[in-house]
Amino acid sequence: MRTLISTAFISVDGVMEGPGGEPGYRNAGWTFKDIEFVPEAYELKGTEQEEASALLLGRASYQAFSTVWPDMAEFAGYKAMPKYVVSTTMVDADLVTNWGETTILRSMDEVAALKQTDGGPIIMHGSADLNHSLSDAGLIDRYHLLVFPVLLGAGKRLFSTADADARQLRLVEHAVYRNGIQKNVFDVVH
Repeated sequence: MRTLISTAFISVDGVMEGPGGEPGYRNAGWTFKDIEFVPEAYELKGTEQEEASALLLGRASYQAFSTVWPDMAEFAGYKAMPKYVVSTTMVDADLVTNWGETTILRSMDEVAALKQTDGGPIIMHGSADLNHSLSDAGLIDRYHLLVFPVLLGAGKRLFSTADADARQLRLVEHAVYRNGIQKNVFDVVH
């Protein structure tokens, strides 16, 4: 079975919305504001791209990333790998044509079936609502979190607020960088 990895930039209070400056969020671009750039804090992002064999996104994240990432050299690895968008409203005509093979999945059952196929890890960036649905369905196997030393208060959060049984996480990798960013890699104990 393939490993499904949720990767996110999050604030200490769990907000993941608008880290890169996406419009419509009052704290957009919070990963760049008053936080010193330390290259080693972002090495995880390169490793993810090298090790992943597929990219999974929700509709909103796909629409945001597909307008920028296909032409960015730092995301060339994602252009070559198959992409999957989980959406009940998108149609094939909504997909960009310059980002390689992309398949629309309609349900958590289809994501579960994808995990049963041959291949390496599936990486999911952003996608707050999809993260909640996948977590609630028990489909996320690992979290790659870069935790930024900021409290944002309002905003979409990474973790679901569903009334569910506790899930144990096992810390498998951790680092703290001089700018206060923490890397936390957790396996979900199934």
